Amino acid sequence: MRPPGHPLAPPAAGDPTGPLARARRRRHRIRLAVFLTMLVAGLVFTTYSLVRDVGRTGEHSMALLPFALLVIALVIALGFEFVNGFHDTANAVATVIYTNSLPPSIAVMWSGLFNFLGVLLSSGAVAFSIVSLLPVELILQVGSSAGFAMVFALLIAAIVWNLATWWLGLPASSSHTLIGSIVGVGLANALMRGRDVTSGAGGIDWGQVTTVGYSLLLSPIIGFGCAAALFVALKFCVRNPALYESPKPRTPPPWWIRGLLILTCTGVSFAHGSNDGQKGMGLIMLILVGTVPMAYALNHAMPDAQVAQFVATAQTAQRSLAAHPPLPAGVAIASTATAPPRDVLTAFVRTETLTAAVVPALSVLTGDIAQEVASHGSFARMPATSVTNVRNDMYLAAESIRLLERRRDTAIAPDTARALHAFRAQLDEATKYIPFWVKVAVAIALGLGTMVGWRRIVVTVGERIGKKHLTYAQGASAELVAMATIGAADLYGLPVSTTHVLSSGVAGTMTINGSGLQWDTIRNLLLAWALTLPAAIVLAGGLYWAFRQVF
Repeated sequence: MRPPGHPLAPPAAGDPTGPLARARRRRHRIRLAVFLTMLVAGLVFTTYSLVRDVGRTGEHSMALLPFALLVIALVIALGFEFVNGFHDTANAVATVIYTNSLPPSIAVMWSGLFNFLGVLLSSGAVAFSIVSLLPVELILQVGSSAGFAMVFALLIAAIVWNLATWWLGLPASSSHTLIGSIVGVGLANALMRGRDVTSGAGGIDWGQVTTVGYSLLLSPIIGFGCAAALFVALKFCVRNPALYESPKPRTPPPWWIRGLLILTCTGVSFAHGSNDGQKGMGLIMLILVGTVPMAYALNHAMPDAQVAQFVATAQTAQRSLAAHPPLPAGVAIASTATAPPRDVLTAFVRTETLTAAVVPALSVLTGDIAQEVASHGSFARMPATSVTNVRNDMYLAAESIRLLERRRDTAIAPDTARALHAFRAQLDEATKYIPFWVKVAVAIALGLGTMVGWRRIVVTVGERIGKKHLTYAQGASAELVAMATIGAADLYGLPVSTTHVLSSGVAGTMTINGSGLQWDTIRNLLLAWALTLPAAIVLAGGLYWAFRQVF
């Protein structure tokens, strides 16, 4: 039982008209007012921005079904970010609440603010590394029934698993869950098409899945080891015993400890917003591209001068590809060059099997892209009949170049490699962009989620990982490492789990300090970690199959 005054203790019974009760009600009203104000502002801004963007393209009306699917998909995507907020960000506020550095009401609003800023200032690299895990044929047909079934299945599966683990108070990973859901959809799609899911023919980019899997696997190990090492360094350099004590009820820590803990909470919140907020952005962009391609398939913000540079870069890449020797070396082109270029590259992206037809097909497609864009001079002036095809051609070209660059068994001439790299950068700028209003909508959803549901996860982090309660130094060490790890992952476009990094960091400081671990909690955390992928895969795969029957 927590003593009265502990930040996680239930409110003491007393006079409901007394000063403490009135103060609690006043803080509750302030939180509720902030919550509702942000919610209404987000809805109004999102609706206005969507209507404005669609209106600029001349599509002043949409058919009822696509519009309904668009609204439902956006609500589910933002719902995922909301759940992500109160599920994952509780880790960021755990130390400042548990150590009395900030009152809970202020801590969650402060964390929500910096989650908001982290999303707004994010690069977008993580968003599209998540999207690249999806089967290529579903990305190219995202506006079809299969595309909507994909989006609904993976988002609903992720939300269900996140809510289940939150209800049990387990710091499971939203990143882990979403990636499992994506793999589940890919496996279900391959099985429904009769493909071998263990090979490249299944349509799942196992190389990219492995890269993301390594980042999710290694980040908790880094959190454990680095937090333990930082805690030891702190004990060696700072001999003040107050830093290594457990929090006392209603007693804030010394000002310098308090400042350090608030700083680490701020950094983790910002890093979490920057990394986790992007996961929903990529999916929202897929939804928008599928339902309103005229407005969102291509980056209308690119100025005409940059579009002219895009055309010149494409033409340079096309000439370089046309003059390049066959790949693989020594294989005749004529026998395999009869298939349409789009079919050749789609098969290459799906299976990663390089044939002699790939480079000629990429050369033809690159020339087609340059010609189509040059004929209009601007993405904004491109007619509706061309937008989706051009966007899909750009995606195929960019993914084909990425796979060619990744292969170590293929010798691409240096001049061609430079031309392809420059062209891919232009393709990414034209297609892999995120409108400002999407960032704002995701930021608000994540920030609002931070303001509710934090208590269960905070109790686990503060009291149930170690046999002794969390000390100031342990909390600061774990959060400093989490902030640095997530920030580095964001820089390299890798999705990592705030939950796993911070929880493992707390466990590392408990272990090195001889505080002992509560193995019941550790077992539950490991069980959640082990079950998240298979559970999300099964949930998402089953939902995808069911939605395909409905649609």
